[in-house]
Amino acid sequence: MAAEAHSDGASEPQRSSRRFPTLTRDTARPEGGGRAASGGFPAPARQWPLLTVMGGVAVGLLLVALDAFRIGALVIGLALLAGAVLRRMLPAVGMLAVRSRFTDMLTYGVLGFIIVMLALMVQPKPWIHIPFLDDIVHFTVR
Repeated sequence: MAAEAHSDGASEPQRSSRRFPTLTRDTARPEGGGRAASGGFPAPARQWPLLTVMGGVAVGLLLVALDAFRIGALVIGLALLAGAVLRRMLPAVGMLAVRSRFTDMLTYGVLGFIIVMLALMVQPKPWIHIPFLDDIVHFTVR
């Protein structure tokens, strides 16, 4: 390791490699730590993308609790899909950003799609019918 001399005679070790050190002494600022609105706004306004998705999920859970399972599940799935769209379209989404942009979009999108599809296929009287899924269920539930 190369050492750089200071004016007081002390030297500080310099990294000669671009590899990450084996011992981490500091943490990087998380991507979700950024604000969706400037610092002059109150805290809820700065995190409006996350609050939008959480509000949609809360409304969906309330509908499920009020015995409207299919509609509530649809609202939850659509809220997650909206989260994927917000994560893609906005440069800063505050704490809605958990991982990388691609991973967040994929996670929110896949979970939202699966929840919407399950809500559309729930019994009795499913709104959509996918024949090969009936075969899978009959094969696994004998």
